[in-house]
Amino acid sequence: MVQNTERRTALVDAAIEVLARDGARGLTFRAVDVEAGVPKGTASNYFANRADLLNQVGAHIHQRMTLDPGQYDLERPPSPELLTDVMRALFHHISDDRTGWLALLELRLEAIRRPELQGALTETLRTNLNANIEGRRESGIPGDDTTTVLLYYAMTGVILEHLTVPEVLARFDVDELIAAFVNRSLAES
Repeated sequence: MVQNTERRTALVDAAIEVLARDGARGLTFRAVDVEAGVPKGTASNYFANRADLLNQVGAHIHQRMTLDPGQYDLERPPSPELLTDVMRALFHHISDDRTGWLALLELRLEAIRRPELQGALTETLRTNLNANIEGRRESGIPGDDTTTVLLYYAMTGVILEHLTVPEVLARFDVDELIAAFVNRSLAES
């Protein structure tokens, strides 16, 4: 396989665009080549097969969605307010990459039909969840592991609604909902 990492990243980003727009059935090497604006056959030189492409898309989406710590002030003392700010920053960061999130949803659906993709995606998502749990522990932010899991899935649901059927939440201030998630989760821990 070809090793030009910049081109590989561009192809994976193009695959994310295709996946979000056309779904898993529309994700072909040719569609990726067209989206990336590269010669026909380029994607097939970078990925062994479609499963390889899907797995690399899954890994790269999570890199794109990772929140840059520079987006919030971690120098502040751990507090519910800091946790709320981090959760809000995460929501807005992911909302700004709607394509990445929609592609991840398509990957989740495709994983139902592809056990090898399900295994890889399960591992990636489990690693992500565990990193969130460990990050909260290390930061000293209030709450416990269950708080982290509850907030993780509350955010997943809000992001899902916001990016797929935004009118459902139109009458709510999402930043206020996030603050309520945090406050109510911490009250229970």
